[in-house]
Formats: sequence, structure tokens, C-alpha cells
Amino acid sequence: MADRAVEIAIIGAGIAGIAAACYLCVEQKRRSVLLIDSRQPMSYTSAQSGDNYRNWWPHRTMTSFTNDSIDQLDRLARDSGGAFNMTRGGYVLATRQSDVTNIVAAIPGGIDVDVYDDQQAIHSKFPALAADMKNVIHIGRGGDISGQQLGQYMLETIREAGGRKLQGDVRAISSDARYRLEVETSNGRVAVVADVVVNAAGPFVGRIAEMLGVELPVKNLYQQKIAFEDHLKAIPRDMPFSIDLDPKVLDWSEEEHELLAEDPELMWLSEEMPSGTHCRPDGGPHGRWVKLGWAYNDQFSKPQEDMANEPTIDQSFPEIVIRGAAQLIPAMRPYISMPPPRFSHYGGYYTMTEENWPLIGPLDNSGAFVVGALSGFGSMAACAAGKLCATHVCGGPLPDYAMDLSLARLSNADLLTELRASANKGLL
Repeated sequence: MADRAVEIAIIGAGIAGIAAACYLCVEQKRRSVLLIDSRQPMSYTSAQSGDNYRNWWPHRTMTSFTNDSIDQLDRLARDSGGAFNMTRGGYVLATRQSDVTNIVAAIPGGIDVDVYDDQQAIHSKFPALAADMKNVIHIGRGGDISGQQLGQYMLETIREAGGRKLQGDVRAISSDARYRLEVETSNGRVAVVADVVVNAAGPFVGRIAEMLGVELPVKNLYQQKIAFEDHLKAIPRDMPFSIDLDPKVLDWSEEEHELLAEDPELMWLSEEMPSGTHCRPDGGPHGRWVKLGWAYNDQFSKPQEDMANEPTIDQSFPEIVIRGAAQLIPAMRPYISMPPPRFSHYGGYYTMTEENWPLIGPLDNSGAFVVGALSGFGSMAACAAGKLCATHVCGGPLPDYAMDLSLARLSNADLLTELRASANKGLL
């Protein structure tokens, strides 16, 4: 079979690769763009997205980056006639701490914040929260989207602009004057020749980088979520995405606590758990489902082709996250003894650098680029990430944060020291 020649080959058809292709085709007017993935678009980690967005980050660089992405989401929502159901309910950060001065002081400028420190006002504004919450920080610029619908809208835009897809697995990459990608498809192996390669391979971004002769400082954490039909109506349909900022000990019975404490493999469940339990309604004001998450897994693992084989999957996660969420939303407590009859237990990889910032920009000086390490913020950051990657590829003017989000930051010792010293990496 003859070589297939294109200008730009993008490896990975998750939300990052799709967004890069969209901005290359539409803003940069590049017509010879090919998306390559062994799976259907948006069917791997992007299919497991929590579909939330916020501009709340502990560093101004990430705040600027996600503000730009939300600007783009707003524009696309208007252009598409609301195709991906974008809401603006904000984020609620709830705590039993009596003093949140340090938390608020650490929030970078440009973030719309309201602080509620009166328990009566908290109960009136956010009636579902536990009565012992002493402070609530409401981040105004946040909400949720349908990531799948956003991806489908972008794919249709790419198709109309002349971009194409190829379903196949990239097995090898070589380069001389141009890149040559060996792609295994259902019809056998084909070769794709490209001037530019964009590595948007999600959890497999490290593997593709190795084919290009580059080692990326990325690891993968598998994080889980559940969604279920809230037949008890425990979560109000207008409740913002809500996060418990406090570490917690799960509310086991005395007998359960003793049994857990005696088992070396389960002892951790009887001890203090980290903060970050979060929940929100799913499906809009007339929906019945809710989503719960808790990114407490800290064991890095190698990404699996079939995520059902992921070794860090915790089959007890649904009970654990419901117990944790019940301390934030007490009306959920009945679900501990009577689990919801209809629920979905799923998860995906947080592909991340140590500092939990993305990598977007040149891989080297020969026409290879990366847009990856989007951790748990792929849906919310995809627009800015895709736009930034397209700008790098085409040599346009870059935003102020561009170098900080590229491999160039690995040479900035002062920045890395600052980021690695921070206890808060924005991980949810």
C-alpha cells in the first residue's frame, strides 16, 4: 500500500488531540490534518471525564491557562447553540476550619470568590451541606459541560474543515526529511508520512515520546468515580460542584473499625483519609443522577490497553466514596446501608507531571510537538491546550504562560522548586 502523506499527524483522538486538530484546521487553516487512534474518538480516558471546569488553581499560571480555556468554551457554547450543555454553577469549597485566611490569600488574582463564614448564611445558601461547615468558598467561574458532546462538536468542525481520521495503532516512528509512522489498522499495516507529528496520546504519551527519542517526566494515576440515580433526592439539582476540603476518618461501626484495623491490607480505611471528596448533580435541573469522586489513589501504574485490567482498581470504591460524601452531604447517609440500585463505577488515568502542570509545545527542534499530561483537567483545559499546541505548530504569538507549560520549564530551577514545595497542586 502506498504511503499516506499529510502535513500534520496527531496521535491520539481524545479531547486533547481533537482540540489540537480543531484549532489547527479552523484557526490556523491547515487542511491536511490526520487524527490517528486505535480506538474510536473520545472512547478511552476522555470517556471517563468528570466534565467539570473551574479557574480555581493555586498558581496564577494555571489560572490564566484555564481562564483562557473557559473563554474558548464560552465562545464554542455560543457558536454551537449550547451543544455541550455548559453550566455556570461554580465550585463550592466547604470546610469545618474556622479560619480560611490562608486559603483565600493563596487564591491568585482574577478568580471570582465569595466567602461565607456565617453558618446560618451557609445553611441558607447551600442547604445540602453538613451543618458543621464553618466556611464555604464559592468560586464563581466554574461549572460542568458534556465532554462527549464537546468532542463530537469539534470532530464535526474538523471534518467540515477537511481534517480526517485514521483508526489504527502507531507501532513505530522514524524520521529523515519527514516523519514516517507505521500504523497497524484492521486492514493491515499502513505508513503515514507527515511533516509534523503531535503527540496527544493521553496515558500513552510517554510511549509515543520514546518512539520520537524523547523521555517525558510523566506518570499515570488511575482515579475512580461513581454515578448513580439519586432516588432519595439527597442532592439538590441546583447544587454547585461541591468539595470537602477537610481530611476525614470514615464513619465505620466500632466492630467494622476494629476489623479493618486488624487487616494489614485494609488498615488504611480505618485511618485518616485525605481531603477532596466531591459531588454534583448530573443531567441538569430535570435529571436524577449524581456524580461522586475522590482522588485518593496515590499509586502510580502503567496504563492498560483495557482499563478493566488496571491493578489499582478498588472494588470497594463505591462504598468508600459514598461514606466520604455523606460527611459533606448528610442526606446521602442512607445510601451507605442501602446502596443505590442503579449506579456506574468507572475511572480513568490522570497522566501527570510531578507538579501537575500540562506539557504543551515542542518535543524537540524537528517538528514534533506534545499536548499531554492534562491530569484530571483534560475537558476543562482542552480548548486552551489545543489552541496553544496549534499556535506552537504554526509559529504564532504565544501567551505569557506558554513556556511555563512546555518542556522548557524543566530548565527553570526556581519555578520547579516553587511548584514542588507547594502542598496544593490543584489535584481533584
